[in-house]
Amino acid sequence: MLISHATRNCITEQIRRLFGGTPPRVQVAALPWRQREGGIEIMLITSRDTGRWVLPKGWPEAGEQLFESAAREAAEEAGISGEMAHIEAGRYFYGKVLDSGMERRCEVLVFPMEVDHAADDWPEKDERHREWFPAAEASRCVREQDLGELIAQFGASRNKTAT
Repeated sequence: MLISHATRNCITEQIRRLFGGTPPRVQVAALPWRQREGGIEIMLITSRDTGRWVLPKGWPEAGEQLFESAAREAAEEAGISGEMAHIEAGRYFYGKVLDSGMERRCEVLVFPMEVDHAADDWPEKDERHREWFPAAEASRCVREQDLGELIAQFGASRNKTAT
C-alpha cells in the first residue's frame, strides 16, 4: 500500500507529539484558484526571503476565524479576494527559519479561495511577485512536497467537477 508524503508527515508528527515533541505553530494559507478553459489555475507568490514559490500564508490573529486569517493574508501578500472556503482542503508541515536563525516547525492549514478580484496595488506589491500556473505546474513549483501533493490533488478534483 502506498502512503502519500503528507500522510507520512502527519503520522510522524503524531509520533513526535506522543514522545513529548514541541507541537508545531499553526499558520493558515489561501489556495487561490480560478477556472480557465484549459482547467484550474493556481496563483503562487514569491517569498520575501528566498523568492521561492509559495501560497499566501501567515499567522492567525485573535478574533479571526482561520479562513478569515487566510483571506487577510491573501489580500496583504497577493492583493486578491474572492470566495473563501470555510473548511481546509488539507495541511502541510514545513520548517520556518526565524530571525534568530532557529527553525520552528509549522503546520499550515490550507483554505481554497476562488479568486474574483486581483488588485493592481496591494500592501506587499513591492516585496513579492504573483503568477498564475496550471495546477499541475504549480504543484511542481513549490518546494514542500506535501504542499505540491495538496495542490495537485485539488487541481485534479476541481478539473473533474468543472465540466
